[in-house]
Amino acid sequence: MKRHTGEGGLRTPVTPAIFVLAMAAMSAAVAQQKTTVVLGTATQGGGFQIYGAAYSAALNEADATLTVEQRSTKGSTENAPLLAEGKIDIGLATGEVTYEALTGIGRPPADLKIINAMYPNSGMFMVRGDSPYRTIADLKGKPIAWGAAGSGFVVLARYVFDALGMDISKDFSPIFSQSAGDGPKMVLDGRAAAQWGGGVGWPGFVAIANGPAGARFITPTPEELKRIFAKYPFIKPVTLPAGSYAGQTAPIVALGSWSLVLARPGLPDEAAYKVARALHKAQGSLGAKLEQAKESTLANTLIAAPRQDLIHPGVLKYMREAGILK
Repeated sequence: MKRHTGEGGLRTPVTPAIFVLAMAAMSAAVAQQKTTVVLGTATQGGGFQIYGAAYSAALNEADATLTVEQRSTKGSTENAPLLAEGKIDIGLATGEVTYEALTGIGRPPADLKIINAMYPNSGMFMVRGDSPYRTIADLKGKPIAWGAAGSGFVVLARYVFDALGMDISKDFSPIFSQSAGDGPKMVLDGRAAAQWGGGVGWPGFVAIANGPAGARFITPTPEELKRIFAKYPFIKPVTLPAGSYAGQTAPIVALGSWSLVLARPGLPDEAAYKVARALHKAQGSLGAKLEQAKESTLANTLIAAPRQDLIHPGVLKYMREAGILK
């Protein structure tokens, strides 16, 4: 049996029992250092659920002392109250839901903090290439395919046009569809003047752009954008890269809101710090798991946050240490 030299040079035996106890003590110490955070995502098969799976996998791979556990929810509108009540640690939310949670629309204001930006959801109109409409003013009173009544695109549209002094249900002839594919068909056959939507490769826009007449975008003017950003700071400039759709030869300057990972009130700084550190380390692997997640960077978090003080202190600490925030 192996022996080791104890105090005073005495050689004491290392018994199997002592070894087992030592290993148990070491395991307990490691377990105590492990940080577990519960992440609220969305329903199975939805975009947020897919993002949550990639996010948790990438962060868990990047830091052995961090465990991000997914919990399926109904999405943004449930994640916000779950966070406010401390029933989950972090949760995914659209920019509109974040704004409403922070300002207390429909519920008391919640003291939620931003962990990181996810990706932007953009909003703009697409019309057929042979359409006579070229401005938002041209579309007033016309039939517009807004999408499903409760979709994020529609919620974004309500804020955008409210900032411009308009109501999407009154100043246009609204079409709220049951299926995402209904609107583009209406634009193609002339029943709708335009489709509201956005994002790179969005299926509704792909269908219109690939139609026989091609497509054209209609976005707010620079002056209109200023008015929108001034009234609703959670809405941000978004540029659609050239080549995102057939026939689109130049970038399109538009707007949108960033979906965010939010933290519950009182989430320890150490936990937020670890999540930020793991995200920074896992940036490449996260983007490889999910194309949209390439936008999930701490640099973009500074851009997406309406105010810097809304970013969790633990995240800001890591940003300073990593040189992302001077």
